[in-house]
Amino acid sequence: MIKDIIENENYKLLVSKQIKETMQYLIQSDEEFAVTANIKGITFNPELPDSIYSQLSAFSLFILANYTYSTLELDDNYIYFEAGFGKENFGSLVKIPYNAIFQIIVDESILFVNSTATVKNFFSKKEQDKKSFNAFKNNPNNENLI
Repeated sequence: MIKDIIENENYKLLVSKQIKETMQYLIQSDEEFAVTANIKGITFNPELPDSIYSQLSAFSLFILANYTYSTLELDDNYIYFEAGFGKENFGSLVKIPYNAIFQIIVDESILFVNSTATVKNFFSKKEQDKKSFNAFKNNPNNENLI
């Protein structure tokens, strides 16, 4: 069943690797591109004001061109870039896990589609908070704080 595949952690890791390698190829080829991403997986630093964040759709488009393209960085798990939002051009560092990227777009054509970006439990706030608390709890130096 398709649900069993796209909700599988091993498949998620496989697709994340494909996304990273595809973006590395595009960057090495000096090809600007865009991504649509599941907003639930994205971190903004500083956080976007509610007036801007509330205007973002569940799967938002990020055009990685010009200045934004020049700020692109990839690591093992995330793509990072600086972008401006809203009429005020509010600046923020955007951090997107590869598995939250739904599409990679080049020249208005879809190059890559990632079905795992639609899996709700990969991005639930409750699950992220639980992981953070477990990391905190598992540090022996924090035992007296719990």
